[in-house]
Amino acid sequence: MKHAHARRCPLTFPWPDPPLRVVLVEPEIPPNTGNIARTCAATGAILHLIEPLGFTLNDAQLKRAGLDYWDSVAVKPHASFDAFLESAGTPRCWLFTTGAKTSLFDARFAPGDALVFGPETRGLSDTLLARYPDRQLGIPIRADHVRSLNLSTAVGIALYEALRQISR
Repeated sequence: MKHAHARRCPLTFPWPDPPLRVVLVEPEIPPNTGNIARTCAATGAILHLIEPLGFTLNDAQLKRAGLDYWDSVAVKPHASFDAFLESAGTPRCWLFTTGAKTSLFDARFAPGDALVFGPETRGLSDTLLARYPDRQLGIPIRADHVRSLNLSTAVGIALYEALRQISR
């Protein structure tokens, strides 16, 4: 159901083909994933969820955060990261981590790239990070004040920076 007060935004990007992929490895907090699903719906990005999830896909908080946009987002659960790679055709992966030495603003994104994020409480595993030593990115923050950004905020920043680059 559409909200009566909803208005369509006249601003759009030339959406990439193939679309970008947002990959959440073992997400734990339903509202974060719901917010990310809404951002994916707004951008045409495909949302890949790597199990185990910290919730079920019919969780009320997950559905509430995604509002009425669930029909507009492609959500693809996978049993493992390797299962994701196999089903997605081994896309170029960018791993987001607070320990990265390279800023996302220094990366060069391309259509079809996968933006990979770890669980809220622990981030990506050392094992997964070791698979992509040259593809680790961070979002600059004032580290003397904050350890990290909220997952849904980080995904939004990364996804829109990738879209900005691709749309040039």
